[in-house]
Amino acid sequence: MNKKVIIAMSGGVDSSVAAFLMKEKGYECIGATMKLYDNEDIGISREKTCCSLDDIDDARAVARRLDMPYYVFNFKDEFEEKVIHKFISTYENGGTPNPCIDCNRYLKFEKLFQRMYELGFDYVVTGHYAKVEEESGWFYLKKGEDVTKDQSYVLYSLTQSQLSHIQFPLGAYSKSEIREIAQSQNFLNARKKDSQDICFVPDGNYAKFIEGYLGKTYPQGDFVDKNGNVIGRHQGIIRYTNGQRKGLGVAFGKPMYVAGKDAEKNTVTLCTNEELFSDTLLAVDFNWLIPNPSEQIKCKARVRYNMKEQPATAYMLEDNKVKVVFDEPQRAITKGQAVVLYEDDVVLGGGTIV
Repeated sequence: MNKKVIIAMSGGVDSSVAAFLMKEKGYECIGATMKLYDNEDIGISREKTCCSLDDIDDARAVARRLDMPYYVFNFKDEFEEKVIHKFISTYENGGTPNPCIDCNRYLKFEKLFQRMYELGFDYVVTGHYAKVEEESGWFYLKKGEDVTKDQSYVLYSLTQSQLSHIQFPLGAYSKSEIREIAQSQNFLNARKKDSQDICFVPDGNYAKFIEGYLGKTYPQGDFVDKNGNVIGRHQGIIRYTNGQRKGLGVAFGKPMYVAGKDAEKNTVTLCTNEELFSDTLLAVDFNWLIPNPSEQIKCKARVRYNMKEQPATAYMLEDNKVKVVFDEPQRAITKGQAVVLYEDDVVLGGGTIV
C-alpha cells in the first residue's frame, strides 16, 4: 500500500515542487494550506503576503494540475494565540521575536501533525531546504545542500517523533534547480518571488502593526548610554531592536546603536558599534536534537537566520537552559531570537536567547 502524505502548500514554488517530487516517488498525496488570518483583519491587501487568498488560489491550481486532493485548514485562532500574541508580547517585554520559528513549531508541525494522525497519514511534507537522515534508529536534522537557502535554523524545535514522520524533498536541491523543475511542469508560480517578510507584517513596520492591532500607542521614553545617562528621547520601546542604527531620530555626533531595552523603565540603551559585541548568551526552552548530549560541547552557533555559524562552546544547565560562549565576540546578540548549534551539517539543538 502506498504511503500517504500531507503536503503543506503555501502557494509558492518550493512547496509546489515538493508536491511534484512526492507524487513522482509514488506517494499518495493531499495538499493543504493553513489559513492563518484574514488579510483585512491585519490591515493588508490581498497580494502582498504568503498565505493570502491569491496564494491559496495558486496552491489549489498546482494541486489540480497534479491531480491531488486539496484542502484549506483554518488555524486562525491558533495562529493568533501562538504567533501574533507572542510576537507582540516579546516586543513589549524588550525582545525581538522570531515568529517564523513559532509558526513552524505550533502550526506547520504541531497542528498539521494532528491532522496527519487524524487522517491516518504517514508523513507531513514541506518545502523547507533541510534534510532528515536516520542513523541507528535516531533521526537527525541536517542542513539543506543549498547553503544559501538552508532553513534548518527555523526547524530546531522539532521532536524525534516529528522528525520520524517528516520529509523535506527539497533538501538535496538548489533553488535554481527547483525553479527549473517548476518551469518544466508549467507551474504558474515557477517565477513567483520568495516571501521575505513576516507574513502578517509585509511592509516590515512592526510598530505600526502592533499599534493598529491593539488599538494603542506606546509612550516615549529615554535613550540612555551604557552608564544610564539620559542622551535623548525614544518614540516607543517597540520601535527598536538590538543593533539598530537607522531610525533613531536623534543626532549624537557619532554612530550609535541599540544595545538593549528595559521594558519596566521604558528605556532604550544605546552604544557604539564596538560596545555591541559580546561573547556569552543564555538560552532557555532548549531543544536537543542529538541523543545524550554531553554537559560541554564544542560546536558552531548561529544567533540569527542570515549569519554564518561561529565557533563556540555550549554548557548544559538545569531546566532546559544552555549557556553558549563564543570563541570570538559576536555583534548584537538579541533577546527573543534563537540560537542554534551545529556540528558540521547536523543541528545539535536550539533555544530562545534571554
